[in-house]
Amino acid sequence: MAKSPSFSCSACGNVTTKWAGRCEACGEWNTISEDVGISKGPAKSLGGKRGASIVLTDLATEEAPPPRTKAGIEELDRVLGGGLVPASAILVGGDPGIGKSTLLLQAAAQFARSGLKTIYVSGEEAAAQVRMRAQRLGLADAPVKLAAETNLRDILTTLETEKPQLAIIDSIQTMWADNVESAPGSVSQVRAAAHELTSFAKRKGISVILVGHVTKDGQIAGPRVVEHMVDTVLYFEGERGHQFRILRAVKNRFGPADEIGVFEMTGKGLSEVANPSALFLSERGEPSPGSVVFAGVEGTRPVLVEFQALVAPSPHAQARRTVVGWDGGRLAMILAVLEARCGIPFAGLDVYLNVAGGMKVSEPAADLAVAAALLSAREDAALPADTVVFGEISLSGALRPATQTENRLKEAQKLGFTAAIAPGGGKAVGVSGISLNTMSDLTGFVGEIFGAG
Repeated sequence: MAKSPSFSCSACGNVTTKWAGRCEACGEWNTISEDVGISKGPAKSLGGKRGASIVLTDLATEEAPPPRTKAGIEELDRVLGGGLVPASAILVGGDPGIGKSTLLLQAAAQFARSGLKTIYVSGEEAAAQVRMRAQRLGLADAPVKLAAETNLRDILTTLETEKPQLAIIDSIQTMWADNVESAPGSVSQVRAAAHELTSFAKRKGISVILVGHVTKDGQIAGPRVVEHMVDTVLYFEGERGHQFRILRAVKNRFGPADEIGVFEMTGKGLSEVANPSALFLSERGEPSPGSVVFAGVEGTRPVLVEFQALVAPSPHAQARRTVVGWDGGRLAMILAVLEARCGIPFAGLDVYLNVAGGMKVSEPAADLAVAAALLSAREDAALPADTVVFGEISLSGALRPATQTENRLKEAQKLGFTAAIAPGGGKAVGVSGISLNTMSDLTGFVGEIFGAG
């Protein structure tokens, strides 16, 4: 049976089933026309039914920045972009046992003490285990409401009744929705739970922090769409053999991405590190071959870390290339440029590269520091202990200037370094107490620093 046509008035929007010359609702003439419909696709399309018009604004609309609540943990506030934004959804991922629950329990206690009504929902541990951890961390007196539950419907009902300002869900992989016919932790369950919690946070004005498991590759487990749903994605990184922990923002709609916060794992929980450069260089002894200090920038803060390289004859037919804390593909590129442009072969040599302290470096400005560490280890010649190195290497062997050169040099000067090696062209105005040795290409760097080329 054919669907009867629909007519609407362009002046007032009144809908009728027949055409007329004059609108009965507003009295205007010649304003009624037949509705064509918004979709003419297949049977499952939207069809001709119309929805409500949405409010449009222009780009010049001025709105005040969202208010933020500081946790009192400066490193966490830095990564969040200045504090917690109301009605925001935050996803925190990290390896098992790295300290995610410890960090979030400490953050929940600080937010609760600052006046936010906070609920901590644990789906992995019993409430007694969370209380024991709180007592060990000295947080038992914090006004945090605690629950151990995995049923998503019960959790949302409780949040709607209690009306908290912050809810922490530990973890999203343990949540299950009774309208999804699959096991907890499956792709459909994780997607459904993340969607319900995120949309609930936006509707009710509640900030939600979700804990996510990671795969063996270090990526957050589950569908990638979960990371697109939330406002902020944080990774909690660190090596079990080191006490350092890095909280890294890889997505943040309310602040800078790639910002990091540095923590130290102690018996009383996670303590923030105000000067991470000094911490990463604290165990550095006398200058030795293969050791180079890199002046890097993580987010908005300069950070000095130590690159360690070891080059040794390989007993195997195929030499090994082992990297910890840096990109293995970029190491292969640096080795190829050194051989092709500078005539320094690494064939038949095992190459090991490590970033001291468990730090992970990703910026291209570390190229020159890696090349310096490799050459220092190969030639068995140590660089001066008071020198920092940074710069990007192109495939032609040219050195490209790094951004924020002045900030890097200021951080190096603050820690007692007096010399820096960097590409030419960078801005280093107003940095006193540190001499800058600029290089134009990798061949000149090798010839001047190591006497070869």
